[in-house]
Amino acid sequence: MRRLLIPVLFLVLGAAAFLGLRATRPEPAEVAPQERSWRVETLSVALSSHAPLLPLYGEIVAPEAVTFTAPLPARIAERPVRDGQRVAEDQLLVALDEADVAPVVARAEARVNDLEAQIEAERVRQESDRTALARERELLGNARRRLERVRSLSERNLASASSLDDARDALAQARVTVDAREGALAGYPARLAQLEAGLAEARAGLDEARRDAERSRVEAPFAGIVSGVAVAPGERVGEGAELLSIYPRDGLELRAQVPSAYLDELQVALDDGRHPHAVGERARFRLEGFVGESAPGGTEAILRLEGMPRALRPGSLVDVMLRRPPVADSLAVPASALYGDEVLYLRDEDDRMRRLRIERHGPVAGDARGDGAATNDGWVLVSGAGLADGQEVIVTHLPNAAEGLKLQVVGDEEDE
Repeated sequence: MRRLLIPVLFLVLGAAAFLGLRATRPEPAEVAPQERSWRVETLSVALSSHAPLLPLYGEIVAPEAVTFTAPLPARIAERPVRDGQRVAEDQLLVALDEADVAPVVARAEARVNDLEAQIEAERVRQESDRTALARERELLGNARRRLERVRSLSERNLASASSLDDARDALAQARVTVDAREGALAGYPARLAQLEAGLAEARAGLDEARRDAERSRVEAPFAGIVSGVAVAPGERVGEGAELLSIYPRDGLELRAQVPSAYLDELQVALDDGRHPHAVGERARFRLEGFVGESAPGGTEAILRLEGMPRALRPGSLVDVMLRRPPVADSLAVPASALYGDEVLYLRDEDDRMRRLRIERHGPVAGDARGDGAATNDGWVLVSGAGLADGQEVIVTHLPNAAEGLKLQVVGDEEDE
């Protein structure tokens, strides 16, 4: 019996201890749920006029480049320059062999002299034919009178029939001679015109030969840079063969395609006398205009290089940033502040995110940010009716950004 009471007694004592401890336990403090806040950085809004940038990619060209060709078949006698060499105005670039050039001029001169001599001979012949025609007409008159005498004698049976026939033949022969001489005189203007036309053609050929002779010595028309050298001394070339090219040192241009969306604003700037500038490859370019024809993706812009070309050469591919016309009441913000192309968030008076729709204008140079930087590193220019001075733009990109999200601005807790 005692053995059964001892376990029961332990159970009763344990239960009593549990109930006593539960009755005397302290009440737990109530925990109120707290809203999470997100740590962000902000940028104070200070609106101003800034120029957005337009990235362009194009090729350096030399529109004023001159390519020289051989005016006639000849051997290259001299070529004192090399490809890429800088030359002064009137400096000799290439010369053809005089032994190949001189005979061409001599033949042209001989042709002119020959035709001039033929014309003079034709004039002398004309004067001779006029004199001969007068005498032959006298002989024709004599033959006519002789025939009349013989006919009269023949009617009186004082002359034979053969004498009458001889007189008739003499008259006919005299008429043939006069007709031939008159025909020669009548054809003089046509023969003279033909010879004079040939002389004009020969003189034109002589002028061409002399011009080709002058062009056989190629001199630089301006100070420039030699390119495209295609011949060497001693080489024989045909007529029209390319010799070399030269382009002016200060005549390089950048041709880059501008999207159609930007053409109107840039053309308005040009019409107003403003020429936007572009910078890239340690060079500066000035927008001069656009080409006459467009492509499906846009229109090619003509940007003239300012200053010396340095390392740039025709054919170089260049990345530049074109400064577009300024946008009034605009703000430069980091790209991280944007959500898409049209939304950023402001910090309101309750430290919450407020959604704002804006217009994105493109990348911006460092001088628009006020940090003294000279290159673009992910900042963009925006504007909008809801932007005002003194507002704070949230520049920390939050993946769960939403209207009304609680914020804690970096630096505020340190001030506290």
